[in-house]
Amino acid sequence: MIPIKNIFKRGSEKDTNFIGSLKKIIGFKPGKSVYYENALTHRSTNRTDELGNPISYERLEFLGDSVLSAVIAHYLFDKNPSGDEGYLTKMRSKVVSRKHLNEIGKELELSSLMDTKIPLSQFGENIHGNLFEALTGAVFLDKGYNTCEQFIYKTVIHPHVNIDSLEGEIISYKSFIIEWCQKEKKTFYFENLEDFGKDELKHFSVKLRINGKTIAKARATSKKKAEEKASKRAYFALQGKIDKNI
Repeated sequence: MIPIKNIFKRGSEKDTNFIGSLKKIIGFKPGKSVYYENALTHRSTNRTDELGNPISYERLEFLGDSVLSAVIAHYLFDKNPSGDEGYLTKMRSKVVSRKHLNEIGKELELSSLMDTKIPLSQFGENIHGNLFEALTGAVFLDKGYNTCEQFIYKTVIHPHVNIDSLEGEIISYKSFIIEWCQKEKKTFYFENLEDFGKDELKHFSVKLRINGKTIAKARATSKKKAEEKASKRAYFALQGKIDKNI
């Protein structure tokens, strides 16, 4: 795909190529290209609008996240008439999880369209999901709710939402282990350990104890990641007991 910084020149061949590529992604010819330009602009460009406000995908990401959540909530509400609030909330969280949105953004190759002064190799996985949410916000502003809903059905619901599969999917192992421990009246504790690794990037080590027994250890570049990693290891270590009690 063509970098956005080279294609937003009205009337140029590159602009025509971009509009064609974008049309394939969103399913229609965009009305106001400025929305999509902003949705694919990183703040490192230091661009501003006519009022001096900074331009980046982040504001549209906020808007797209809200619209996406509303459309998915409506879909799940209709598809699961017996589902209570807790069930619907968990299912929505699974559909719009960072993992799923990252996969969708990557499939659409949105990062290749991003205008940025930072090499793409320096971005984490979340950039793909962030850009997808921003694109959703751009579609909403350009064409309104109904067209945006159709876009979400095309890119998210039809190809990626399977209720049966989602019901058994675990998004956060830490949350799962905590809920299981509370349900089974077990004590749990994440113990932070001093990390003596020689990695250039600082790491954090944790030990997960359940009922006073060490179940799993892990280390990662943040406490949150280390706790999630330890929880995943604990889940597989205890899977027989967990499955029996579910």
